[in-house]
Parts: sequence; structure tokens; C-alpha cells
Amino acid sequence: MNIRIICVGKIKEKYLTQGISEYIKRLSRYAKVEIIEVEDEKAPETLSPSEEDIVKQKEGARISRHFRDGSVKIVLAIEGKAYTSEEFSAKLHQYGLSGQSQLDFVIGGSLGLDPTVVKQADLVLSFSKMTFPHQLMRLILLEQIYRAFKIIKGEPYHK
Repeated sequence: MNIRIICVGKIKEKYLTQGISEYIKRLSRYAKVEIIEVEDEKAPETLSPSEEDIVKQKEGARISRHFRDGSVKIVLAIEGKAYTSEEFSAKLHQYGLSGQSQLDFVIGGSLGLDPTVVKQADLVLSFSKMTFPHQLMRLILLEQIYRAFKIIKGEPYHK
């Protein structure tokens, strides 16, 4: 499987980059994983709703440029469908069995995602009704993808 995680901004925190590197290394047995970072828009804390929309539109255009033809586009958003780890694993397995081996996961910036990006999604995925920092979501997503492959392969993994 060929997995790309398209995300907004760079990660500066060492503990997060170490965790992300660890899960990419673990996943290399099961899939090719690439992280694509698009530039985030600098935005002050006090933006009007229309200014927030402009920021999301600019970031969304950068994200969309990286979508591959024929890839399954999976967008992370609070309003998406929530899965258990087993259900998520079955979903990834189903993509693989149906010949859809290119997955493009999308993690938006601190303001969320432009609706045009969400509309392009084949799946809108929610990890929780809670809000997480977008940098932390990379690590959480990679861990869940790794867990999914362990479940698919019937290999043990801590609960």
C-alpha cells in the first residue's frame, strides 16, 4: 500500500517528530508512507470569519495540489465518521482488496479544512468529537494506521 499524509505546517516539537519517525519505521513492513507538509498561512489569533475562510482556502489549494489521480482521499474532520480500530482496519483492508492501494490522508491546519477539500474526500474520518492539535494528529493517525495493519495481519499489538 502507498500512503501519503498531506498536512498543513511543520512540526517543531522533538517528541512528536521522534514518535512520527518511529511509526513510519514500523509501518515500512506494511506500506510505503510519505508525509507531505504544505505551508500554513500565518494567521493572528483574532480573525474574522471571512479572514478564516481565506486562510482555509489558501491552505486547501495547497493540499489539493498533492492529490493523486485515482487515490482514495481520506480527510480527517470532527464531523466525519468515527470507527473503532477494528472497523478502521477492515476499511483499509477493503481498500487494498479492491485494488485501491493509494491512500491520501489529509490533516488540516489549526483553523480546520476548506470545504472544497472535504468535498473531494472519499471518506471523512473522525477520531473524536474532541479537538486535537493538528501536529499531534499526525502521530495519532500513524499509530492507528500501524495498529490497523497489525490487525489485518493478525499480529499481536498492545491494547
